[in-house]
Amino acid sequence: MSKPGPVKKIVDAVTEAVRDGDRPAVEVPGAPGVQPPPLAEPTEPRAPLPSKPDQRAPAVLSPTGRETGAPADTAAQSGGYLTTANGTRLPDSDHSLKAGPRGPVLLQDHHLREKITHFDHERIPERVVHARGAAAHGVFRGYGTAAGVSRAAFLAEGVETPVFVRFSTVLGSRGSADTVRDTRGFATKFYTSEGVFDLVGNNIPVFFIQDAIKFPDVIHAGKPHPDREIPQAQSAHDTFWDFVSLHTEATHHTIWNMSDRGIPRSFRMMEGFGVHTFRLVDAEGDTTLVKFHWKPKAGVHSLVWEEAQLINGMDPDFHRRDLADAIETGNFPQWELGIQTFPDTPDQTFAGIDLLDPTKFVPEELAPVRPIGLMTLNANPTNFFAETEQVAFHPGHLVPGIDVTDDPLLAGRLFSYLDTQITRLGGPNFAQIPINRTHAPVNDMLRDGFHQDAVHSGVAPYKPNSLDGGCPFLAGAAEHAFIEHPTPIAAAAKVREAPASFADHFSQPRLFWLSMSPVEREHIIAAYTFELSKVHEPAIRERVLTVLAEIDEVLCAEVAAGLGLPAPRPVAGARAEVAPSAALSQVGRRWPATGRVLGILTGATSDAAVVRQLREAALDAGLLPLIIAPTGAPLSDGPAVQRTYAAVRSVEFDALLVAGVPSPGADDRGARDAKSGAVAGGQSTLDSRAVLLVNEAWRHAKPIAGLADARALWSAAGVDPQAPGVITATEDADAVPQLVDLLGTHRVWERFPAQN
Repeated sequence: MSKPGPVKKIVDAVTEAVRDGDRPAVEVPGAPGVQPPPLAEPTEPRAPLPSKPDQRAPAVLSPTGRETGAPADTAAQSGGYLTTANGTRLPDSDHSLKAGPRGPVLLQDHHLREKITHFDHERIPERVVHARGAAAHGVFRGYGTAAGVSRAAFLAEGVETPVFVRFSTVLGSRGSADTVRDTRGFATKFYTSEGVFDLVGNNIPVFFIQDAIKFPDVIHAGKPHPDREIPQAQSAHDTFWDFVSLHTEATHHTIWNMSDRGIPRSFRMMEGFGVHTFRLVDAEGDTTLVKFHWKPKAGVHSLVWEEAQLINGMDPDFHRRDLADAIETGNFPQWELGIQTFPDTPDQTFAGIDLLDPTKFVPEELAPVRPIGLMTLNANPTNFFAETEQVAFHPGHLVPGIDVTDDPLLAGRLFSYLDTQITRLGGPNFAQIPINRTHAPVNDMLRDGFHQDAVHSGVAPYKPNSLDGGCPFLAGAAEHAFIEHPTPIAAAAKVREAPASFADHFSQPRLFWLSMSPVEREHIIAAYTFELSKVHEPAIRERVLTVLAEIDEVLCAEVAAGLGLPAPRPVAGARAEVAPSAALSQVGRRWPATGRVLGILTGATSDAAVVRQLREAALDAGLLPLIIAPTGAPLSDGPAVQRTYAAVRSVEFDALLVAGVPSPGADDRGARDAKSGAVAGGQSTLDSRAVLLVNEAWRHAKPIAGLADARALWSAAGVDPQAPGVITATEDADAVPQLVDLLGTHRVWERFPAQN
């Protein structure tokens, strides 16, 4: 037998570390603190409680990147007594200083002024785009397989680099919902030994526009209408479709958004893409063009549209909670970083595809993705504002071995990201905020400004100098300096034009459509139909249909039928002949079920021993089982209950297991719970919320299992017990393994065969 290669060794090492390392000892996530609170308010002074085991603070470094050796909680509050911002202890924080109990408040109340002033300035401007996000700490380990194309130190074999990753939606405000139909940001900050490298991408490999000068236009079009500030966090409105139907270079990104990629099941189940083409430089100075890919180990999976709508009302923090809960329970999300490589030719094209056009991607069948490292997210932030909200990404944060290209969208981002941080974070020293601090030594000669935390020594922050002994000195390639690759530039005139190769707006959207499975095509048709039905102006709906006609006849005809409009014919000539790409479809492969959420339905007469056995089997299989019961009281001699029928909805679970048929609960009535009677239709022996729960899971093509007495629930919920993905277990031990097997494909799509 051959010896395992370096990539397998690293993957195995990380897997063992995740399995056997500091795995949080929690089976049901979500406890707000490290210990349960007492019933009465504590009065005995004590030091602040520590952070939860799943949390990690930014590394304790000086503002200039020096290791301090201080403990991780150095930046947290200390002492057991309430103090002012300067550490003076306070005897009261409930009453202003007044001239007598009923007298006027005195201006000399320094504590009141400090407390209110700070509160008045707690908020900073939210990001114009990507305002709503969630983040986690982790580690990246290089496979060494990129050594032939890049000299970046963090990509070398076995090198371990801390990372901080922020996921986000694009259009919504900071208070919007998670499961809207939108592009997701996927931004990764690598704290490398050579400085910070930020890979700032999305979960879609192409963008709406080809030139950054159009970025304000596409965002203004996608944001809520300025007169009413609605609709929030969605593209189903006139201004968005007005723009993309007139600016047809947006067609490719739009069809990705209308696909299931626009409503991911979880941040953990999202691909990430660098979008642009980058240039890698090896140790000899040779260059290779690349596109970056993040491939989730859990697979790429999505919600169905009804689930997304239900979640937005039931749990608008669904994706944020899912990421934090998975990490807290030790189901650490993992992605492989991969690259597609292309020769760095003068025309910067590959297989006829212009690599500088950010509205185009290269199918993996033409350029396979080569894995170069593994990222594991293994800790939640300690403080959302200090870390997730203040983290500042920038495509210009590069390290030796990674350089940019002349992509006109990337050029604008290189300016915009730096510029926006100055407003958001109060000045030019945002790199000194703990979550942004580099782990490499800093000697930058940048001085002063708002929020300067470094205490610089010396008298000569300029070059050349002799008063500071000539320091800092310039570095060469041997000292790991970042040196821009001397790319030849052809003679040209200054023009406001795009290359001719940028003019093809329809062949790749057609490639994407033809690469979808039948059920995914049905979802795309439904998405276009839904979104356009929200558009007020008939002319805009008709204009979008003319765009769809250039992509595919069936797509155009089905959307037109849903809108009650005639389907136009294409005007751009014959549609492009393209080869489908299997890598674009989310359907047809198998993935590990680790970290999937299983709802275990129980009733008052459920056998506690059986429920405990099923729960343990689910935990052993890597699932997160949550027990649902009529009330929150523990089952008789059984495990704790995590959900009640009054407070649960099917969208929280990837699969259901019926371990007991619940009779109607005391709150199973319409005046108390509007879900009551939604499906049961007068069934007197079953809790109608449980019937609704099973019915929704059935309609959303989720795996469903039940013990023998579940047949009554199947009947009430309209479930065909012979249909794919419906298990009626004769032996209790059979149910969980069969569910795990079904979860390998995410959904039981064959339950409802598609027509297209």
